[in-house]
Amino acid sequence: MLNGQDSDSKIWKLEQFRQWTAAHFAGLILIFVLALLATSIQKLLGVGWLSPLILAIMTGILVSNTIKISAYYQPGIDFCIKKLLRVAIALLGIQFSISQIISIGLSGLFVIVGTVLSTFLFTLWMGKMLGLNHKLVKLIAAGTSICGASAVIAANTVVDSSDEDVAYAIAIVTAFGTISMIAYPLLPVLLNLSPQAFGIWCGVSIHEIAQVVAAGFQLGNAGGEAAVIIKLARILFLIPMVFLLGSSYLSNHKDKAKQSQLPIPWFMAYFILLMGINSMQILPDNLKSLIIQGNQFLLTMSLVAMGLVTSINKLKQVGIKPLYLASASSLFISSVSLLLIKALY
Repeated sequence: MLNGQDSDSKIWKLEQFRQWTAAHFAGLILIFVLALLATSIQKLLGVGWLSPLILAIMTGILVSNTIKISAYYQPGIDFCIKKLLRVAIALLGIQFSISQIISIGLSGLFVIVGTVLSTFLFTLWMGKMLGLNHKLVKLIAAGTSICGASAVIAANTVVDSSDEDVAYAIAIVTAFGTISMIAYPLLPVLLNLSPQAFGIWCGVSIHEIAQVVAAGFQLGNAGGEAAVIIKLARILFLIPMVFLLGSSYLSNHKDKAKQSQLPIPWFMAYFILLMGINSMQILPDNLKSLIIQGNQFLLTMSLVAMGLVTSINKLKQVGIKPLYLASASSLFISSVSLLLIKALY
């Protein structure tokens, strides 16, 4: 009799798994196809500096606001937003190592810390002065001070803002990063910046890594390499940023704090673990390159999913004030970082 119950239980669990798989598969296929489309658009346009992440969320928004998406696809969409996104953020850790941090030196570290911290705090203060939704302000602060779209979506895992806020923050932070990418190469002579100083300025104040690369190499390899190293070190501030925002969130939500042992999400712990593994240089370069490229596509899929649940009408309701905040924040990070570089280099 007991064996019969065990058999029935196994059959029931197998059926549950089959239903779960079927419910998620359709949404995952839809998102996979749209992510391929977003990636293809970037390659067809020949604009390597334009992040596929912004194209991904724009593609999702366009599809969801012109074609009614059936609820049949929702489980797969939710899976990408709630699970796949966290896996992708954790995998970002494979790009970093302790030696990169050491290589920037004390001056470089001071420039990064001073710029990131002051920009983050300034953006929070300015957002409060403008009377904006504090969750959206935190997303813009993270995106501007650290690393654009990736920082916005990492911050949202603990800020828990709306999909419209995330889409808005990504769009305006990316837009101002693009403006910086175009404007910066016109300024080194006027500002009397050496190629190295120019590269550091790009790395510490332009938002997206692709935008940093596009601008930083305009004065040659010395500037480009400095830009990339500084930018990668700056991205590491995702760790304390998520930790602090997570602590703040839990302190304001006592009921959820009781259910959580750590204010930092599990995926950031894996981020640190992967950074440690990469620091030991035990992974073949080909494998690491494959993981980085594959992870970029996972992030693209996650942003497509976010776009699919974003309403243009709700975006309009956010208003124009966040645009003022993003512009002020971008101007602030450019100015403060330039002053620090002038003082130390």
